[in-house]
Amino acid sequence: MGGNVVVNDRQRQVPRSSAQDDARLISRIRARDLRGFEELYRNYHPRLTRFLISLIHRPQLVEEVFNDTMMVVWERPDSYGGASKLSTWIFAIAYRKAMKAVRRQDQPIEDRDSETRASPDDGPDQQLHQQWAQTALFSAIGELSPDHRAVVNLTYFQEVSYREIAEIMDCPVDTVKSRMFHARRHLKRKLAGELADWV
Repeated sequence: MGGNVVVNDRQRQVPRSSAQDDARLISRIRARDLRGFEELYRNYHPRLTRFLISLIHRPQLVEEVFNDTMMVVWERPDSYGGASKLSTWIFAIAYRKAMKAVRRQDQPIEDRDSETRASPDDGPDQQLHQQWAQTALFSAIGELSPDHRAVVNLTYFQEVSYREIAEIMDCPVDTVKSRMFHARRHLKRKLAGELADWV
């Protein structure tokens, strides 16, 4: 999905904490250092919130799932064994919490924010085209199942590898690849012309 929409979304992202920062902070959390936990909370809030919004579409529920995820980090830091990146462990917790929240929902939720997401700082025509493109893209992504949305979001917006996605979603790498194949096929079908080239 190499077009400007993705590039511009990445430009808006808050710089991510390094592996060294994460290692330092999880050590502080294990020592029950509340300030260390607050720093980790702040570091992960923007990108984890974006990931959760892509799955469950309800701002109040997103915040609840985010906080439930971070509560696990605070209460059970020793369950992180260090075999994967800390971000993979945290995203895996968030994914499981989000899937439980999705299962509790009775009906699909419309993504009411899709048309108001931030647009790039280009000229009016370019900006209008970008807004239309983003709306079309997010609308098409919103039609995917939560599992397929998770794979698309983690791959393109979080830049996570298939191997890490498999860890996060607790499934084989081949399942991740299959979900991506079906998600891309759906997106190509829904996005006509030049937009289809992004996927």
